[in-house]
Amino acid sequence: MAAVLGAAGTGLAFAQARPAVPLPDVSQTADSQAPHKTRLILKDGSYQLVMSYQVKGKVVSYVSAERGEREELPTELVDWDATHKWEKQHTLTADGEAQPPPIDPELLQEEEERRTLNPEVEKDLNLPDQVAVVALDYFQGMPELVPLVQTDGELNRVTGHSILKLSINPRSASHQILELKGVQSAVQMHVAQPAIYIRVGDDTGISRGSEPITVDTHGANVGEKTKRDGPPETHDYVMVRADVRTDARVLASFNIGALGGQRPQRDVVETTQELLKGGHWMKITPAQPLDFGEYALMEVLSDRDVNSAVWDFGVHPTAAENRDVIKPQPKRPVTLEQR
Repeated sequence: MAAVLGAAGTGLAFAQARPAVPLPDVSQTADSQAPHKTRLILKDGSYQLVMSYQVKGKVVSYVSAERGEREELPTELVDWDATHKWEKQHTLTADGEAQPPPIDPELLQEEEERRTLNPEVEKDLNLPDQVAVVALDYFQGMPELVPLVQTDGELNRVTGHSILKLSINPRSASHQILELKGVQSAVQMHVAQPAIYIRVGDDTGISRGSEPITVDTHGANVGEKTKRDGPPETHDYVMVRADVRTDARVLASFNIGALGGQRPQRDVVETTQELLKGGHWMKITPAQPLDFGEYALMEVLSDRDVNSAVWDFGVHPTAAENRDVIKPQPKRPVTLEQR
């Protein structure tokens, strides 16, 4: 199992020196045209998608079409011949008149795939790169994404997606299967039906700009405690209510075979699951509102096995705000300077 942390997608740090190329006249840069998407092609073969750019000495100042912010990079990293060739092919008609270029279908598809990696779940609130499991909570009416970590009942807590298989005898009486330390989870939801998002699928080959942590688990055996990209689509999830005792929260066994039946099981809340567009995230929502109390999201692996590495949380509307939450980030409008 090997973890790989990628570098910035532009590869600027690895650009190699090349013969000097005369810098373009500022008056001929893309800022002098009507705003439209174009490319700054770099010497390492990558490119920046921009709305406009201008050369200022040894620096190129541009408005990023992806982030909507003005950024800079050294002019020596730009392949000006390739940049101007691309602009000429995409922004001029047959008679030489300038016009906003049609967006390349391949580029449109690339942008759409990139958006599915971090879909928007509320206005200006997108699912993150570096967190595998988050819950959508509302604190004082404002949406927030709360990172969830797994615990196996000991002091071990992991931020990824681990599996520790536990078999349940469907014919046995209800009994304790897991004990979580402490009487209250570190994460408290302020709403009765929090949506939980789990990263699934394989997103290799899609450029993010900067790459998230990727975990290779080829050949990993179920039953070992392993990190994974995501659960098989056949896995189910339930939210199990904990019995709060002295210094602990106890989870009891349940009848896996009875899930989906007409009679609800005590302390077990079934969920609805939706695979988001692109197949990179799964949305899990309790099928009914949760009462106040302590819970654990548990993964059902088969008709008699569950994952004892669970995601624990509580439901208490008056609790303090959670730590390390991800809040909406309004996008700043693109403003082009008049020249």
